Amino acid sequence: MTDFHTHDEEGPAHGPASRTARPPGLDAARRLRALTGIDEALLDKVRYERSKYTALGGVVLGTSVIAAFSMWNFATEALGRISFWALVPTVIWMLFVLNLDRWLVTPQPNARRRVGPLLTRLLIALLLGTVIAEPLVLRIFQTAIEQHVRDERTDVIDQLRTNLVRCNPVPSTTRTPTPKGCDRTYVLSFGASPGEQGEELTALRSDAATLQERVDRDTTRLEAIDSEVRDECRRLVRIAATGLYQRTSECLRLRAKAQDYRTTHRTSENEKRLADMNGRISRIEAQLTSSRGTFLKDRADGIEQRLDDERAKQREIGVLERIRALDDLASGNAVLFTGIWLVRLLFVLLDVLPVLVKYLSGETAYDRMLTSESNSAVKTHGEQVRLAERRAMADIEIAQDAIEQEVRRHRAESEAAFREHTAAMNIRVRQAVNALEDEIRRSSTV
Repeated sequence: MTDFHTHDEEGPAHGPASRTARPPGLDAARRLRALTGIDEALLDKVRYERSKYTALGGVVLGTSVIAAFSMWNFATEALGRISFWALVPTVIWMLFVLNLDRWLVTPQPNARRRVGPLLTRLLIALLLGTVIAEPLVLRIFQTAIEQHVRDERTDVIDQLRTNLVRCNPVPSTTRTPTPKGCDRTYVLSFGASPGEQGEELTALRSDAATLQERVDRDTTRLEAIDSEVRDECRRLVRIAATGLYQRTSECLRLRAKAQDYRTTHRTSENEKRLADMNGRISRIEAQLTSSRGTFLKDRADGIEQRLDDERAKQREIGVLERIRALDDLASGNAVLFTGIWLVRLLFVLLDVLPVLVKYLSGETAYDRMLTSESNSAVKTHGEQVRLAERRAMADIEIAQDAIEQEVRRHRAESEAAFREHTAAMNIRVRQAVNALEDEIRRSSTV
């Protein structure tokens, strides 16, 4: 900090013994006290307080080291690995916290008279401690957090697989409706699907069933007629004229009826059509089985690809994911919740400790001397300002007097020159008048 007055190099507080005890560059205690922002020259007057400010400097240094460790954990978790680049934010954060704590604990004159700055410093220290504490809490509960995150990721993968299977069923038609709750996220695209063959097979089976009913009905009717024909045609009648036996007229009629029924109902053609349709159904069923196998394989490949993409997004556990996992763990366990907050409060207290140590230790002799020095410096500066003002005003008055004297001198010289010019003009007038009078006299005598 800035000295408020010039100290005597040979004063009692700066004796040779105090200067030759240890070189300043090798004095670790002096370096620690420098972290508190004190004036060593002023502190020499109250040497018994050196240990207090040395300890305070150690607290400031310890807080900055804790902050550096916190930033190291945060940076490595953000990068997902230990890297040399994590040292860059670690060093910057350590220096920032070190200088900020140094500013917070630097003695200020008349500090006890101002409550506002004190509360502001405590609030800044509290916020800074909260920021520093969170990465350390995450580090302590790292094992439980990572296990919770892995379990959640496994559940996400399983749920994604279930949704992909449910939202991509084997299509039975070309217009298979999308299951409820399925959007574009879960619907996969396929080059070909067995839907068209399924529709064709369904239609063909329907036509074959209808034709089968018709063939069965005609076959039953035809078998009944054939049975009548066989029964009737077993009977032979003797012709009296020739003595030969022949079929009855009813037999001939029934045969004609059977032939007519076959021709009218196309039983042979229908049976052939039915056989063709059954053969075609068998071929389509074989193709459909193969197509479904291909579809299931494509679907399995697509699902695995989506799952691989999802796993690729879950390679490293980020900081926000760790914080959310810690909140999830704490929300369901009162003991863990209490432990987490106790650890957080511990680190916050450690980070606020420099300010607490400074302002809870009371006003020291050094603080009172600093206040006196500050007030004296303010008074001295005020007197110096007033003296400079008086000196400036005197210079201005002197300059004004000089200017006024110069003006009066120039005015007197101007008036004298005017009087001389007037006298010269009067003399010339009188000389001209005298010459004219002489000329007139000479003229009158002639």
